[in-house]
Amino acid sequence: MQYNNRRGFLKKAAAGTGGLLLGNMFGYASAGALNEAVQESARRSKHHKQLFNMCGYAAPKLPVVRIGYVGIGNRGGWAVERMMNIKNAEIVALCDTREVAVKGKQASLKAKGRPAATEYFGDVNAYKKLCENPNIDLVYIATPWEWHANIAIYAMEHGKHVALEVPGAITLEDCWKLVETSERTKKHCMQLENCCYDFFETLTINMAQQGLMGEIVHGEGAYIHTLLDGFFHKPRNADDAPGWRWKENLKNGNLYPTHGLGPVAQAMNINRGDKMEYLTSMSTNDFMMEPLAEKLAAGGDPYYQQFAGKHYRGNMNTSVVKTNKGKTIMIQHDVSTPRPYSRLHVLSGTKGYAQKYPEPGKIAFGHYFLEADKVKELEEKYTPEVVKHVAEAARVIGGHGGMDFIMDWRMIDCLRNGLPLDIDVYDLACWSAITPLTTWSVTHRSNSIDVPDFTGGSWKLNKPVDLSLRGGGNTAVISLNKEN
Repeated sequence: MQYNNRRGFLKKAAAGTGGLLLGNMFGYASAGALNEAVQESARRSKHHKQLFNMCGYAAPKLPVVRIGYVGIGNRGGWAVERMMNIKNAEIVALCDTREVAVKGKQASLKAKGRPAATEYFGDVNAYKKLCENPNIDLVYIATPWEWHANIAIYAMEHGKHVALEVPGAITLEDCWKLVETSERTKKHCMQLENCCYDFFETLTINMAQQGLMGEIVHGEGAYIHTLLDGFFHKPRNADDAPGWRWKENLKNGNLYPTHGLGPVAQAMNINRGDKMEYLTSMSTNDFMMEPLAEKLAAGGDPYYQQFAGKHYRGNMNTSVVKTNKGKTIMIQHDVSTPRPYSRLHVLSGTKGYAQKYPEPGKIAFGHYFLEADKVKELEEKYTPEVVKHVAEAARVIGGHGGMDFIMDWRMIDCLRNGLPLDIDVYDLACWSAITPLTTWSVTHRSNSIDVPDFTGGSWKLNKPVDLSLRGGGNTAVISLNKEN
């Protein structure tokens, strides 16, 4: 449900839930509510007893993965298009509040020679009917952020595996609910962190896990993307409300940590031999969003006046995590200043160093970066086989340079062949929890705060992600006519 018509959606949602969604739209209604949530999360972290360890869990094989999509906007629409290129994945249901979105993707299925999908639309609770459909194995969620956890929980309760666009959850409570539900139902709950499947990231993750870089003592990740103009963009349709994402920027913390954090966490074996212990976070003042909002409102247009008089997040947020083993991770977030795009990816080890952004990615084993031909040799030797296996198809089919398709293909291959997923519910919860934790730290003058242990202590024995595991050539890429 890409709920592009937010005004109509929120009216319906408030009527259907007694205003519950409106009260929780921004995660927490006040600083006091956030404090209470942090305290409750700390209590849960201390007393959580794992019902079942979902890290390394191999669910029963699914010869064909039957998928229902909830949210057919930009991200969800692209996801449907990508999945049509995987032979052993069936798109059996489409759901959105907008009939036109569902009908549009139905037409795409027909054009590809795919069977028609069951349609769910119109009502904000239509996703429940999709989740109750017994002919679905996996629910793929690409809605606005605040709906992710509720839909995922409902889907798991009805026997479905779940894949959620990032962030998987925006509150600590929802992080815990997702963990507890996944453990109880033994259903996968994967965060669709595509950056864990980009070519340079998978190369350096594998290099780190093969010991080539020694002990990784420090990592850096970022999401720096100039989006300011789009936050206040006036919709072409007068009936549409403004885009939902600008409202998220009323929270002052790292709102979108997982793109930079995910690959670093995998390389450093977070939740799999080490864990995040505590963090501290600091934001600049806002020098961009509020001045632009006031400038637009000064023209007298009622549409732009709704953005004025509000306090937006600081332009740059910088957060630092200390791990149990004494390592550090820096995470940054800036979507409002005019900087070049960057998903900073840094791994600093006792034997080697890797960095991407600016591109191309660079690798060093001493004072100087390697020449391009030496990096190429490393790519040929250390790019995981699973990535090599679909690299050609990924570049043709696309999705942020191919990493989106690699992510989807890898997930389907694992589900079909009974392999553990690379990103489990503990990763989802840990990475997503960064947003409320950094918000708390910024609010409390950058004081440190503990990161919950969502694994119930199993991080000490959990095995690292293994990208070498694959299903032995059972998942076909239709578009290239190859039995891959």
